[in-house]
Amino acid sequence: MYNFLGSSVSELQLNHMNLTVFDRLIDLTMSFVGYCKKLFLSAMASIWDLIVIGALSVIYIGESIALTFTPTFLRSQKSLRNKIILLTGGAGGVGQELTLRLARLKAKVVVWDINEKALEKVQEKCAKEGYKIYTYAVDISDRQNVYKNADLVKSEVGHVDILINNAGIVCGNTFLDIPDHMIEKTYQVNILSHYWTTKAFLSDMLKNGRGHIVTMGSLTGLLGTYKCTDYSGTKHAAMGFHESLMAELKTHGHDNINMTIVCPYFINTGMFSGCKPRNFPMLEPKDVAKRLITAVRREEVYVTMPGWARFILPMKNFIPAKLAWALSYRLIKGPQSMMGLRPFQDSSSSTVEVAAA
Repeated sequence: MYNFLGSSVSELQLNHMNLTVFDRLIDLTMSFVGYCKKLFLSAMASIWDLIVIGALSVIYIGESIALTFTPTFLRSQKSLRNKIILLTGGAGGVGQELTLRLARLKAKVVVWDINEKALEKVQEKCAKEGYKIYTYAVDISDRQNVYKNADLVKSEVGHVDILINNAGIVCGNTFLDIPDHMIEKTYQVNILSHYWTTKAFLSDMLKNGRGHIVTMGSLTGLLGTYKCTDYSGTKHAAMGFHESLMAELKTHGHDNINMTIVCPYFINTGMFSGCKPRNFPMLEPKDVAKRLITAVRREEVYVTMPGWARFILPMKNFIPAKLAWALSYRLIKGPQSMMGLRPFQDSSSSTVEVAAA
């Protein structure tokens, strides 16, 4: 009887062990099957993404090539008539050219500038041609001042359709000679102000389901140069801000909010007085203003002046650093061009506007 019971218990234990091993084998098999299934689905998704990207590459590159060689008069451009366009640093240099040209296109132009006398002059110029513009003396480096005047614009003019962040300053000294307060001022005007102005008007654009934000960048946002540690730093930041904001808007489906960044070479205004480019002539404010407006009307995303710079400057990432420096110094002659740049005169009455690469 004892042997019988002992044998029965042993058999039960053995059967239990066999079941446990069998269950574990089943679990391992199911886990492996599940893993293989996930791996297969992931691989298929990746293959599908590659197919889609390949198709989109053909379509978008083809579209880009076609548009590049299409004459301007054949390309569609949106009307700016009655559009409320707010322009920072709009009383001098490129800003003044933009103000006049936008007014001629029947837009409702709102000009922000810290220089009240310059605001009066640009208002007079527009009035002589029969155009009304709205001017506000605004210190865009002051967040609260920006928000206060943004509310005034909304109540007195209306909701802004197009925001052009054009204002900018440069100190014009080598790094150790830049006063600390000027480094802070440059960042406040050239990049932090973009946060305040964009925050002030983007919410209304989202509610209305349309809008356009334009960032005046610079070629120094793609390639740093002599006497521009402050300016170039802010322009690199402006590029990052602009691209990141565009990514957020597109991710959340706000495709009706257009984004345009314009990166010009040196511009012939007082801001870069003393700068003497060795190989390429400086751009004229009227040409920069004309190109920016064209970019807005075409809803272009990325513009460099000259156009070839968008293809050439990124090459610095694909060649040896020593060669990149040799090209910059011996061929482009960037440092030599900037040697004579005159320092910025810090004055509360100075017109603040973008003027260069």
